[in-house]
Parts: sequence; structure tokens; C-alpha cells
Amino acid sequence: MNRYIIGIDEVGRGPLAGPVTVCAAAIPRGMKLTPLENGVRLDDSKKLTAKSREAWVKKLKKAGVAFAVTSISPAVIDRVNISRAANLAVKRSLKKLTEEKGIPIEHSVVFLDGGLFVEGGRTMIKADQKINAVRAASVLAKVHRDRYMKRLSIKYPAYGFERHVGYGTRAHLAAIKKHGLSPVHRKTFCKFV
Repeated sequence: MNRYIIGIDEVGRGPLAGPVTVCAAAIPRGMKLTPLENGVRLDDSKKLTAKSREAWVKKLKKAGVAFAVTSISPAVIDRVNISRAANLAVKRSLKKLTEEKGIPIEHSVVFLDGGLFVEGGRTMIKADQKINAVRAASVLAKVHRDRYMKRLSIKYPAYGFERHVGYGTRAHLAAIKKHGLSPVHRKTFCKFV
């Protein structure tokens, strides 16, 4: 009998700077995740506002949803490529969830959003639109990474990470052109410099 549904999702596959971040979230079978007080339902992080994502993180933590987050640095992404880096983060997050948070993998079913793989898991296209545990992982990973990028913006203020969190916006490209690459840029993603 599966007691937990584990959802795994990543954020930060496409940015020019910062890590790729993966979350594994375990939701007990039968747990209902009712909408926020303002009626906003749990959804893929890309479909929620920053304010709604933050509110969902609070709600998930309060509900006792166990989760583990792993980030893989730009240096490793450059060395092994983005797909391998994301799947390395998957393995590490799942290991943290089972070993440190005590979620029994043998009593769980694991769903991963498309492009992510782990032995014994089920990869589904658009799982973050179908399975609450994957939606939760998506939101938890996004909030974790965005907070980290905002902290990086203090160390590297010239790039505006607090606004675009490392994605290739016009302002970010202009900053790279003016200041060159920082140590947190992915060199393999910035070959245009």
C-alpha cells in the first residue's frame, strides 16, 4: 500500500545564471490541499503569482508536507550539462527526503515532471498540471530558487537577479554585455559573450 505520493519537479533549467533546483515533496495519500483563502488553487509554479507561491509554501509547511530541495551550481551545469545536473538533483532530493525526512520510499509512488528520471519513478509530461505532489514540488522549488537569486543580487547587484532571477531578459543581456559574466553565470549558456 502506497502511503505517500512523492512529486518531483525542477526549476531553473533555462536561465543564464544561477543553479538548477529540484524539489521532492511527499504528500500523504488522501491529504486534501484546499485552495488558499483567496480561492487560489495549488498549481504549477509558472501559473501562480509570486505572492500566491509564497502563500502556498506557508500552507504546505503548515500542513506538514515533507520536502527536500537540492540545487546544482552553474559550474556543475557547465561540466555535465543541464539535463544531467537536473537528474543529479533529483537523486539527491529523493535521497534527502527518504533518509533525512524519513519518508519510506517502499511505501510511496514517485511521479516526476517530464525530462526528469529516477529509478522506480514515473515520468509524466505535464505532471505539474496533473498531480498535486508535483505541483507542490514545483512551487517549493521555485520559491527556494527565487529567494536564493534575490540573495545573489546583493552580492552581484549589477545584473538585476532580484528581478529576472537569472533568465535572459533584455535587461540581463545588457548587463552581461556591460559587465561581462559573473561567477554565477552558466558559461555554456552564455557563449554569445
